[in-house]
Amino acid sequence: MSAKGQLTRRLIQLYAGLALYGASSALLVEAGLGLEPWNVLHQGLAELTGLTIGVVSIVVGAAVLLLWIPLRQRPGLGTVSNVFVVGIAMDGTLALLPAAHSLAVRIPLLLAGILLNGVATGLYIAARFGPGPRDGLMTGLHQRTGRSIRLMRTTVEVAVVVTGFALGGTIGVGTLLYAVSIGPLAQLFLRVFAVPSAPGRSTVVAEGQPHGAILRP
Repeated sequence: MSAKGQLTRRLIQLYAGLALYGASSALLVEAGLGLEPWNVLHQGLAELTGLTIGVVSIVVGAAVLLLWIPLRQRPGLGTVSNVFVVGIAMDGTLALLPAAHSLAVRIPLLLAGILLNGVATGLYIAARFGPGPRDGLMTGLHQRTGRSIRLMRTTVEVAVVVTGFALGGTIGVGTLLYAVSIGPLAQLFLRVFAVPSAPGRSTVVAEGQPHGAILRP
């Protein structure tokens, strides 16, 4: 594949992955059976402020990105795009979804949301345009403190889940199911959507990914 063709593929993967991530998160919100950690916080803040969960996601993403400055992290195109595309896609999907009341509908929505989230994660990360703002925060803390990425991720995500739940965010079986399944799903789809490295790489965007972490927007 030519360098131009590869760049086109990577851009398509990036934006398809981010849009699908927002849509999959919307399915989890509509299912109402538990959200992924950061969206527990986003939903809680949405309940508190009256803003939509997508708008809150954008505001939180931008605020987290500002924390990269003292941590000396370098954002990529994917990092900045992440802040806006995921939230817009989430609100757009929620506006289109009919209300789900019965478990016969909500359980399939939950399962579809988790599966599509894994697909989206694989698409987005394999594009190699830089980590999401929240993952960059965790790897930045790892580099500054010397603590493991696993510890930093656990500490940050426990904090956002507890805060979000206290504000009215949804924790449930979906939160647990997401936690145990997203890693294997993301690893699977990372292999499916892997893009071979080009002979010459662009210096316009950050391509590096932190080792030992499953990145999510």
